[in-house]
Amino acid sequence: MVPVESLRMQNKGLVPVAVVTGGSTGIGAAVVEKLLQQGYQVINLDIQPGPEGVYQACDVSNVEAVQQVIAQIKAAYGRIDVLVSNAGRHLSADIEHTTEAMLDELFALNVKGAFAAVQAVLPVMKLQRDGVILLMASDQAVIGKRNSFAYNLTKAALASMARTTALDYAVFNIRCNAICPGTIDTPLYREAIARYCAQSGRDTNEVHGEEAAEQPLGRLGKPEEVAALVAFLASPEAAFITGSLQLIDGGYTAQ
Repeated sequence: MVPVESLRMQNKGLVPVAVVTGGSTGIGAAVVEKLLQQGYQVINLDIQPGPEGVYQACDVSNVEAVQQVIAQIKAAYGRIDVLVSNAGRHLSADIEHTTEAMLDELFALNVKGAFAAVQAVLPVMKLQRDGVILLMASDQAVIGKRNSFAYNLTKAALASMARTTALDYAVFNIRCNAICPGTIDTPLYREAIARYCAQSGRDTNEVHGEEAAEQPLGRLGKPEEVAALVAFLASPEAAFITGSLQLIDGGYTAQ
């Protein structure tokens, strides 16, 4: 992997450039891999290195750090065509068991991180009069789930961000959509199940089976399936799609 600082206008506008936040594991890693396959130069902003693409260490909850890195990317490549704001984490707790510190920390990453990335890429996309912004929300952007107060709140905020950004920047041919995955088999999901089983004493395999059975298609989603949706929404084939919430949940929210 090559740090952004070492790049000097390698791209010269010939190859589309995609920035992915939280691209080192799970859905983010699948998105990086898919966009690389599609011919993008991909820069992954994360706190830990990922398996592929150009990696730049960045805590996206730090607005100034995000601004600096995006400026470096613009200087190195001359353009930014796609932003996939994917960085985030889960929190299982109802409102009574959510402290102010927990709420602040979750909002800093899930919401302020997206705010920072979107705000930073918009100037270059406006100059290009072209760009795609994809916010990784959740099925919880459109429905409520038990024991998920703060996480649900942050994902609903991303849905709102997608709508307002789509409307404000359509005149510049910048599209913005929110992707709303259901239960996807990622390290984040596995960690959440492990915590639940440790607290409840439940059998892990049994809980995984119950989660799969709750989905109308009878299984969990795959990160690669979400990545395929990202690639489509970033492509010219999706040129008339903006301001939308794109559910990819195996039919869960249709019940």
